[in-house]
Order: sequence, then structure tokens, then C-alpha cells
Amino acid sequence: MSSAPLPHAFFDRPAPLVAPELLGRVLSCTLPEGTVELRITEVEAYQGDDPASHSYRGRTARNAAMFGPPGHAYVYFTYGMHFCVNLVCGPGLAPSGVLLRAGEITAGLELARKRRATSRTDSDLAQGPARLTVALGIDRAQDGVDLHGPVLRLLPGSPPPTELVRSGPRTGVALGADTPWRFWTEGDPTVSPYRAHTPRRG
Repeated sequence: MSSAPLPHAFFDRPAPLVAPELLGRVLSCTLPEGTVELRITEVEAYQGDDPASHSYRGRTARNAAMFGPPGHAYVYFTYGMHFCVNLVCGPGLAPSGVLLRAGEITAGLELARKRRATSRTDSDLAQGPARLTVALGIDRAQDGVDLHGPVLRLLPGSPPPTELVRSGPRTGVALGADTPWRFWTEGDPTVSPYRAHTPRRG
């Protein structure tokens, strides 16, 4: 497997085009504790004219990384307890990104198990966007970092056969709920269960 990261040009396209091509790629995260690598199995695309996107209402200090340049990470904190990581796309500086929802730990398994001590099986170590960041050790310190390392690197990996790539509505989205920009590898045990948005009761 190649150790050279994917070029920035790979990301310099609309997120819905990049998203399915991220399946099977490998995200490597190297921190002082060690390196953990993850094969991506589930993603969701978001872009600026999308009402479900963080960038829909314009640029803020929180979402600045999503406005480019492509090939960097956008990390945000949600529900007062979780971090989620997106890979920033294009074209150009148009706000666009792909949320990493799930994957299989392919290297650094013991470190990932230590970080996710509540996991019952290895297949759920990174099954969901919050679990994924915990397993990799990602937090806001990685917001805006280049995917060419030394901390984060997106490696070519092995994309799944086209017939195994599925798409459908994004998980838990209230606006733009029917947009089929969630992509996953059919039959992979690490893919997270689909959950439609449930309105909060007053």
C-alpha cells in the first residue's frame, strides 16, 4: 500500500463527487501516543448551498476551515461532548466537506482499543463519527491541518468494487433530509446504523 498521501487536487471538487471515492481510503493519525490508521467505510457530503451544512449561513470562527483550501481537516465539537472530522473539498475555496462517519481500524489497534475501552468488538471502535475521532485521537487541535501530515495523512488504500458502494439520505439531518449524500460500503460491519432525524420535544 502506498505511503504517499492523495494529492490536494483529489479534494478540489464538489464534496458529493469526492465522498464516494473516499470509501476504502485510509486516514492515518500520528500523535505522541502513536499512530492509528482507519479504512473509511461510511461518509456524508455537505456543501455551501446545502441547508444541512455548517457553512450554509456563512463563515464563522468555528467553521472557517470548511472554506478551504481543499485537502485539510475541519473538526468541530457537537452536543457538548463529541468531536467530528470532515475532509475539506472544493472546488476552490467554496465551503464543502465530507464527514467521516465510520471505518475499520487497520493499524494501531491496541491504541484504538485503549481509547475506546467501552467497545465490545473491534468493528464498533470507529462505528459512528464520534467514536471514529476518539479511536484516532482527533480533536479541535487538528482543525485546519493539512492532510499531507505530519499528523493527518489520507492514503490511497483500496476502494471497494463499484457494486458495493451504496448511497442514501444522511443520518439525523433535519434540513435536506432526502438528499442522498451518505455513501457506504455495503455489507461492511463497521458501517453505522441509519437514523432519521427526530425532532426535539419542547
